[in-house]
Amino acid sequence: MGERGDTSEPGTPDEWASYLTQAVPGADTAVLLDVLSAEKLSHEGRIDALKALERHVSWIHAMQAQLLAALHDDAEEALPGGTWNEDVAGQWNFAAEEVACALKLSGATAEDRLHVARELDARLPTTFGLLEAGEISWMQAKAMVEITDVLDPEVAASVEADVVPKMPSLACGQTRRALHRSVARLDPEGVEVRHTHRKRGREITHRELGDGMAHWGAYLPAEQAARLDQAVDAHAETLLETSGRERTEEWTLAQRRVDALLDLVLNGSGQGAGSSGRSAAVVQVTVPLDALMGVGQQPGELKGYGPITASQARTIAFAEDSVWRRLLTDPDSGMVVKTDPATYKPTAETARHVIARDRVCMFPSCQMPAHRCDLDHVEPFDQLSPHQGGETTPKNLIPLCRRHHLLKHRAGWGVEREETTGTVTWTTPTGHHYTSHPHDYRE
Repeated sequence: MGERGDTSEPGTPDEWASYLTQAVPGADTAVLLDVLSAEKLSHEGRIDALKALERHVSWIHAMQAQLLAALHDDAEEALPGGTWNEDVAGQWNFAAEEVACALKLSGATAEDRLHVARELDARLPTTFGLLEAGEISWMQAKAMVEITDVLDPEVAASVEADVVPKMPSLACGQTRRALHRSVARLDPEGVEVRHTHRKRGREITHRELGDGMAHWGAYLPAEQAARLDQAVDAHAETLLETSGRERTEEWTLAQRRVDALLDLVLNGSGQGAGSSGRSAAVVQVTVPLDALMGVGQQPGELKGYGPITASQARTIAFAEDSVWRRLLTDPDSGMVVKTDPATYKPTAETARHVIARDRVCMFPSCQMPAHRCDLDHVEPFDQLSPHQGGETTPKNLIPLCRRHHLLKHRAGWGVEREETTGTVTWTTPTGHHYTSHPHDYRE
């Protein structure tokens, strides 16, 4: 009945919690939620209760969306002549004002809720069905609306059909990446047109945050952002040494990156190799060979920023200073394939392999880029007898951000990796199981 294979009838609060993690949410199951009282549940049961409640939150969001869509229709029908004038939508959108008052929202937030609801109701029935069944969250449904909004109806339907089978197993950030990649693959010409249009809006942005702090950033093409990221990271590594200051305090990477950006902009440090001897920034793009040759249109992947069209990938690949590295992939699994196994520290080749294969931290839902992670031995490395197990090879290494590396070693979470598929299974101290998967280069 529950995810741990219990087939008995629910009886205890823990058993009811486990049952409700799998039950389709609705009025019949909602009346059972009062059994999920924290003081009556074990630690394991509380985790199941959270999952059960989240499924019902999605169901309630779906019910709200139906009401919001109906309110939108009511407002449209009440207009003079029954015609909605998109040019004066704000003037006539009494539904948004009423929703804002009823739910204590700003007018803009109420309009956004109405828009997402009517789009789900009118053109994204499969996504709406998953929301109603508690299989996805409201934020995932909202991502589907926002990313397909700019597409022609036929393309939007194709993107929905392409991504919805995966959505129940994805976190919200992963859903957005899957959607962007699907759009790049199914509508490459549209991406190019929108990219050209949106480039005209590039700008520097800043705002006050209080306490003498501010947020400063830029809206710019992803390729330029990737180059800036790499330049800042490279400069941050040498900032303290080149400034002549003592390393008397522990600076985080985030702090060093800010100081490096300031130094690059104000002092012009780090331009090219120059006198500092630093190498040029590296931008990593992964692209299928046929797309690189111009005979295919599969999207590429700009490291750290997501999918780009085949045309954009070719532009970067054939730039004057481009350096190519070949990655071999398994046509059946889409994984990178191909390392001295008896040393604790991975060789440069092994590290490149694991980083390219998994791309991000292998904790479910974590999106920390693999090049910023630790490479952890799934089976612990044996310092006394390196050949007895725990070898430093790609099959026994996974990237873990520092937080999830500590979780594995200090908080009792178990980790296993299936060699053929690359699937990593995490087992919590409460006995729950969660999986993550290496990047599939076919998608």
